[in-house]
Amino acid sequence: MRDFRLTMRNLLCVFLFSPLLMAETQPPFAPVADFPLDGNPLVIRQPAQTNRPFSVTGQRGAILGQQDGSFELWLLPVKILHNARLTARLQNYDAIIDLNAHASQIEVRPDHTTITYSHAAITVKQHMFIPRSAQPGVATAVVLFEIHAVRPATVTLQFEPSMERQWPAPNFGRPNGSWTSVGDGGIYTLSTDNPNFFGMVAMPGSTRGLIRPYQERPQTLPLEFEIHYDPARDDRKFFPLLAAVTGVSGKPELNSSQLESQLMGVAQQIPALYRSTADFFDHFFDTRLTAQTPDRKLDDALRWAEISIEQARVSSVIGSGLAGGWYTSGDSARPGFGWFFGRDTLWSLYAVNSYGDFKLSREAMDFLLAHQRADGKMMHEVSQTADLLDWASLPYLYAAADSTPLFVMQMADYVNASGDVRYLREHWDNIKRAYAFTRAHTTNGVYDNSQGSGWVEEWLPKMPQQEIYLAALDEQSSEAIAHLAKIMKDDELVSSATQQAKLIRDYLATYRNSDSFYNFSRSKDGSFDTQHTIFPSVAWWSGALTLPQSDAMFDAWAMHRFSTDWGTRSMAVGEATYDPISYHHGSVWPLYTGWASLAEYRADRPQAGFAHLKQNAQLTWLQDPGAVTEVLSGEFYQPLGRSSSHQLWSSAMVLTPAIRGLFGLEVDALTGRLRVDPKLPAEWSEASLKNVPFGDARLNLQMRRDGANLDVEVTSSKPVKLCLQNSKRFFDSAETPCSAASASVYHQRLPLPEVEVGLEFQPIQPGEQTSQMKIIRQEYGDHSLVLKLDVPPQVNQRIFVRVNRTGRAVRVTGAKLNQNWITVTGEPGGYSEHTVQITW
Repeated sequence: MRDFRLTMRNLLCVFLFSPLLMAETQPPFAPVADFPLDGNPLVIRQPAQTNRPFSVTGQRGAILGQQDGSFELWLLPVKILHNARLTARLQNYDAIIDLNAHASQIEVRPDHTTITYSHAAITVKQHMFIPRSAQPGVATAVVLFEIHAVRPATVTLQFEPSMERQWPAPNFGRPNGSWTSVGDGGIYTLSTDNPNFFGMVAMPGSTRGLIRPYQERPQTLPLEFEIHYDPARDDRKFFPLLAAVTGVSGKPELNSSQLESQLMGVAQQIPALYRSTADFFDHFFDTRLTAQTPDRKLDDALRWAEISIEQARVSSVIGSGLAGGWYTSGDSARPGFGWFFGRDTLWSLYAVNSYGDFKLSREAMDFLLAHQRADGKMMHEVSQTADLLDWASLPYLYAAADSTPLFVMQMADYVNASGDVRYLREHWDNIKRAYAFTRAHTTNGVYDNSQGSGWVEEWLPKMPQQEIYLAALDEQSSEAIAHLAKIMKDDELVSSATQQAKLIRDYLATYRNSDSFYNFSRSKDGSFDTQHTIFPSVAWWSGALTLPQSDAMFDAWAMHRFSTDWGTRSMAVGEATYDPISYHHGSVWPLYTGWASLAEYRADRPQAGFAHLKQNAQLTWLQDPGAVTEVLSGEFYQPLGRSSSHQLWSSAMVLTPAIRGLFGLEVDALTGRLRVDPKLPAEWSEASLKNVPFGDARLNLQMRRDGANLDVEVTSSKPVKLCLQNSKRFFDSAETPCSAASASVYHQRLPLPEVEVGLEFQPIQPGEQTSQMKIIRQEYGDHSLVLKLDVPPQVNQRIFVRVNRTGRAVRVTGAKLNQNWITVTGEPGGYSEHTVQITW
């Protein structure tokens, strides 16, 4: 009986593990039946520009490429492959069609990007997305190929294997590719010189291309998937490109059978993986701020900025936070700035707090706090491969000095917007240590550059000893910790930090030069670098600090020597070290433009503020659709060649000047106060905001002109205690809490000037130089408005005039008035200053 049982058990084992049964029980590995891709109404659809980049990024993956459709694929933190390209051959049509040369359209939505290749005989669509539900290392970036042709065709995807860990981790040589046929397709295994670190790239419904025999001279050649397309069989199918990686640390994780099994399993989950991303973005704006204005492009730019920040969110083995920026890595292992940065995150979180994603703010700050040094200094940068080497021994972790005061400022901003005192209490010691670090490294009692770079990472003729940028942050950091200490009932710290802020304000006054411009930096011997720069503008960031007698500086920032038609230069044209294509000495950063825009709004210069805000917003469509680039030429409307095309803080600088400047919102949820001081453009009759964050509540705002007043209505789905303000006293931390009874509807009526003006916005094209009129400043008098203009040569440009009080007859001197438009004509030769007076 025992022998019979053993025999039956052996027969059962043979049966269960027979090749035939295993083939039947393996998940099928075949092309996927097509499924609907989301029709999210937020979409950018434009002709593909082959010399422009695109980025599809998310928490664990990235697809970075050019709009001709070529791309590299990252399963973060590993670049799996690069230089992926497509060709096609049709049956009985003896031509090889370079599909990348036929890239005709790019369509970008929050959940996916599609590049369409269009030829008279064949159309191929390349759909790319980052699954939000994928497990680490397996299909965290997916490409779907959709093919339609007039006859059977072979479409070839050619790529070069990479298997490179992100900078600066060491790598293991050039990978080799070997082929395994699986189901109705196959898998390339990409092996490195470390047997534990390998990857797989798979495509159902494909066969392999040529693989160079081992016996031949060693030579690295591209690998190929060949898709044999039959219109009758494959017209409603997606051919997915899937990848997986293991052993990123160099240590054993999965063997090849296990990794292959995971990859094959994912092939059947593609519709669900896609839906995880589509559903997330379908509901993305359910709780985040959105605007509806007469300027639809601006509304969309604000939405795209929020999406772009979300797409900079990264989850890795060392933690979760925000990456600095994305761009194709080329011959390097650096995908733009696709890793964690301190100051990039902290500048950007002002935008995140403004649109209400407090969970993201905490997540990003938690990452920074995890890398705070014992003496209180905050981190500068951490690669996604920092765990693979001795990161602390390298010069990157604490290279910058500005993250430390910015952290204290950001904590105050987060607490004001969210009302989250619990988070403040949990990290009160971290905040105090950060502030103590700034106090321990000073010149004349003010934080200096001795502990790392302030703003600039290189400077001519020599590195600065104390930048006004850093000193201004130090003052705002002192104000911030005084405010937080008041919440924490630390009266001693309130007093000392308040006194410190006053000391720094007095010291900042010494930076003012005889030409009324604030100097860039101070040297140890007390001399100043007097070059005119944009960096003093950060003094207005938080709202409480101003630099006195700064009108001449604001005038200069608004004029063509600083202000291009696409943003503000870091340095004025004509300064000793000006260079429009340098990184710090005259190029245009959207970051600087955002600083300047908010400063201009805070200084009651809304014309320049709106011009600079619009310049940042228009960059949404310039290069990487939906994202904003890092740095542009100071001479031509063109990004620098190495500019990260999807830069975190560039997108943030569309949002913060709009929400806090244009719409004039500031929140103090703990005291129940909301500042509403909008500066709507003269052309707008109304605007509305949805989901304005106010602690746990979300508010809706409606702003409508009514003659010489602006009516503001604030509503909430549940009663909230709210006091509306519009004065600069809002920034006084001693302001008493709101004592109003809770309600669901609030009203405010704000007086408007009798006459307002707005500069006609003119779109520009790549390669153009600065040629648009600038409103330097406006000065109201008794029944008069004087405009100081910076006018380009021999060009007619227009200014809109709105009369808010009926029955006023408007007269204009210095220009021509036709109905509601003033036309100004420039003089020959170059830009010239011009005065226009409006009286009524």
